[in-house]
Amino acid sequence: MSSERYSRQELFTPIGKSGQEKIVSKHVLIIGAGALGTASAEALVRAGVGTVTIIDRDYVEWSNLQRQQLYTEENAERRTPKAVAAKNRLQEVNSSVNIHAHVMDGNIEELESLITQGVDVIIDATDNFDTRLIINDLAQKHQVPWVYGACVGSYGISYTILPGETPCLSCLLDTVPMGGMTCDTVGIISPAVQMVVSYQVTEVLKLLVEDKASLRKKLVSFDLWKNQHTMIAVDKVKKADCPSCGEQATYPFLAYENQTKTAVLCGRNTVQIRPAEGMKRSLDAVAESLRPHGKVEQNPYLVSLTMDEKRLVVFQDGRAFIHGTNDISEAKTIYYRYLG
Repeated sequence: MSSERYSRQELFTPIGKSGQEKIVSKHVLIIGAGALGTASAEALVRAGVGTVTIIDRDYVEWSNLQRQQLYTEENAERRTPKAVAAKNRLQEVNSSVNIHAHVMDGNIEELESLITQGVDVIIDATDNFDTRLIINDLAQKHQVPWVYGACVGSYGISYTILPGETPCLSCLLDTVPMGGMTCDTVGIISPAVQMVVSYQVTEVLKLLVEDKASLRKKLVSFDLWKNQHTMIAVDKVKKADCPSCGEQATYPFLAYENQTKTAVLCGRNTVQIRPAEGMKRSLDAVAESLRPHGKVEQNPYLVSLTMDEKRLVVFQDGRAFIHGTNDISEAKTIYYRYLG
């Protein structure tokens, strides 16, 4: 590797050569490989982070290409799983980084297994609060810092959560309105994505070089179209009795009864169904059984069955997407009809 590769980063005094050595030795977990996840992953891989682990349950679609920067038209045509497509591109960007890609939902057991493999920082790049609350409890339980981020329309928000020091996401939810809009209901522009990523990645770099004194202590939000920018001090909202980060924490979002087995996906007119127990399906066998029922397409990671206005997509880990409905009961009917 050329000694010049990180020279400009090393010239930046808060990082320097010693900071770069720390960056190369660290491990970042990125949960979600959509707009925030792909941009964060590329920035960190270019910065030389030693190990980057990416987890995502979805595959590339045409609507992703407007803002999810690692993907191509070929990925959308092939419905390549996002984690796989991201890894392939990132390896071309920097072959010296260890990149691990996981095509899976990220339930509690899966996330906990990844977090306990020496992860130094977690980046939130998800599209739902169910997963974020699980991340929050796992981060508190295992004392791993994480950086929250979200964006929709021209609006974005970010906050750095340090277990044992700052308010956690559960504390914030009682005080700071997070909104209920999604990119599928009000749209999104890519500059909003890049702005959130800039905040998230900068905080991650501070953590990786162990410069905690420079961390932003406030929650930041902005609206690029309306030329608004706000920094909110939230340190006083930390609760001693918070069930997620308080003195007697019980981590409620890790309880079995709070685990989601079905989920409507972020305004996409799609329901995900995940088996209660992990399983591995033979995609060849699934494709063969589905062939009489409609148009079947297959790649190494999934099988897709199109039936009139509905589409059933089955992954190796037993998960299924039912496109064309937001009705969980209807989705379950389709799932059991074709998969038993």
